[in-house]
Amino acid sequence: MESSSYELNVVSSWEYLTLFLFRPLLAIVFVLSLLLLGWFLAWKLVLVHVPLVQEIFGLRKKPVKPKPENRRRLTQFYNNMDSQSSSSQW
Repeated sequence: MESSSYELNVVSSWEYLTLFLFRPLLAIVFVLSLLLLGWFLAWKLVLVHVPLVQEIFGLRKKPVKPKPENRRRLTQFYNNMDSQSSSSQW
C-alpha cells in the first residue's frame, strides 16, 4: 500500500517539476526563438538594404570620390548673377 502512495507522490512531484520548471523554460525558449526568427527575417529582407545600417555594421565600403575642382557651386551661381546684373545695368 505504501508503494502505491509513494508512486503517486513521485508523479505529483514530476507534475510540479513540469509545471514550475519545464513549462516556463519552454515558453521562454519559444519566445526567444520567435524573436530571433523575426530579427533574422527583418535583417535579410529589409535591414541589409538600409544604407545607415550598412554603414554602421561596415557591410558596404563607400567608394572615395575625388572632389571636383569647381566645388563652390553656390559661389559661382551668385558670382554669375552679380556679373549678369552688372552687365545688364550698363
